[in-house]
Amino acid sequence: MSTRLTEVLAAAKAENRAALVGYLPAGYPSVEGSAAAARAMVEGGCDIIEIGLPYSDPQMDGPVIQRAVEHALAHGTNTRHVIDNARAVAETGAASLVMTYWNPIERYGVERFAEELAAAGGSGVITPDLIPDEAAEWIAATDKHGLDRVFLVAPSSTDARLKLTADAAGGFVYAASTMGITGTRTSVGNRAAELVGRTRKVTDLPICVGLGVSNAAQAAEIAGYADGVIVGSAFVRALLEAETPEAGLDAVRTLAAELAEGVRSGR
Repeated sequence: MSTRLTEVLAAAKAENRAALVGYLPAGYPSVEGSAAAARAMVEGGCDIIEIGLPYSDPQMDGPVIQRAVEHALAHGTNTRHVIDNARAVAETGAASLVMTYWNPIERYGVERFAEELAAAGGSGVITPDLIPDEAAEWIAATDKHGLDRVFLVAPSSTDARLKLTADAAGGFVYAASTMGITGTRTSVGNRAAELVGRTRKVTDLPICVGLGVSNAAQAAEIAGYADGVIVGSAFVRALLEAETPEAGLDAVRTLAAELAEGVRSGR
């Protein structure tokens, strides 16, 4: 199955570089504002955008993302808005993903969610709290509608778990480089490289690394061994700290450009 996501990752590989993946929750500073920010990130150099579905009981989101998510929920952001944001990203030509916990998909309707996201031009969905063993309904729906399903692996994953997860995944495997909640970090550490190495032994899928990247140097380090570098909290912080919506767009565009230069210098 070929999606815009697989095409973008293949194009980055052909250029001998990692892809830059940016994350933003829908609804901050507004539904329209988050769509504009996602477009600005693409303009700056992001190849792939993850649109976060705001959720009231996050298990992995750090304090920066939680602030934006709480604002989005307080202002009525819902699943329909998330799919609209995914459409806005897809219209730029970048690969468009949704990142969401499983419960909102189940509430919205598994088949309905997959069908509407595919119709909006979305490439796939990252489900951090869903494991393949419990994903039969999701696997059927994503197969039917041609969506990539991205599962997570972590340093604690056994070799058997890595293979089971990768075999069920599409698009790429999401390697969570650290255990615990998200947030920018001062250093990447070697656990990410070890996890990527272990995962490569069980799959030919691209492997993208996330949780903690905040600057070009870190992006370059990870780009040396991973197929994609995922950045979330740093983009959200840039929006949160901006004095105006226009300044926020400039900030995420500039950060994307710096990170894009980083991923291109990693090899």
